Amino acid sequence: MKLEMIRELVDGRWPATPVASTAELARAGIGDRLLTSAVRSGLILRLFRGAYVRSSYWLGIKPWTRDRVLVHAHHAATGGTSRYSHVSAARLHECQVWNAGPLIHVTTSYANSRTSAGKDVRTHRAELTERDITTLWTADGREIRTTSLERTVLDCARILPLEQAAVIGDHALRMGASLSEITRRLDEGPEKRGSRRARLLLDALDGRSESAGETRTRLLLDSLGLRGFIPQFEIPTASGLFRADFADPESRLIIEFDGAGKYSDYRPTADVLLAERHRENAIIEEGWLVLRLVWKHLDRPADLKRRVLALAERAQRIPA
Repeated sequence: MKLEMIRELVDGRWPATPVASTAELARAGIGDRLLTSAVRSGLILRLFRGAYVRSSYWLGIKPWTRDRVLVHAHHAATGGTSRYSHVSAARLHECQVWNAGPLIHVTTSYANSRTSAGKDVRTHRAELTERDITTLWTADGREIRTTSLERTVLDCARILPLEQAAVIGDHALRMGASLSEITRRLDEGPEKRGSRRARLLLDALDGRSESAGETRTRLLLDSLGLRGFIPQFEIPTASGLFRADFADPESRLIIEFDGAGKYSDYRPTADVLLAERHRENAIIEEGWLVLRLVWKHLDRPADLKRRVLALAERAQRIPA
């Protein structure tokens, strides 16, 4: 069968969802012969045994979206029997996840899960109560069982470094997770492993951070002893009220984290940049200095501290 004919048949018959199981593909008219030809020709990728995506879709999505699609692929491959937890649950809840790896995390009440085990799967053993579990639904109405937001934050806190866990935890708080409920579960839960790490996370969480970059910036400033910066600080100006990512009212220094998505998610880039320039000019006219950070700056803490202290000293010399 020629490549173009295979492509036409696959595109015309593919189900409505990005990920499809072997059975779903067969019902749509993509049987074993066509499926095998499409995989061999590179038009279809097998993510797990029995779970597939079109290559054009896979290549067109961001790496973090791929990580979430992998969880859906595992769900399709195992017939929906797994209970997803930890980082996989965070992805299913659509929390921001940074640098936490692509492994699929499932939790079982026994030592191993025959349907979930594999080199790409990490199985955790724990007793989950009904309050620990919630049901999410895929776009095509499939049910996915995963841990609740609160349980997910706690689970991630036990296994991830502070930065990675805080990115998930901050976003979970913005989505409505209860910090007091997370704390109560930690205090009352039977599991002790990772509890010290979890308590460090709960002390560090702040739902005011609006992105992974802002979370990392906040933690870095704190680790450098620069604790005067307030997240989402509102500054009145002649042009209106503006909100800074971080501001130190004493030194009158503002730190803004510029992630790539900040300028492209909602409006055309040119409009956003123009509005940002107008905003920054208005703030500077009020006697503030602005330091802009991008991802690479967060990996150079000594240089960042030097720059912040130098700007703070310069700000003190500006007449009020």
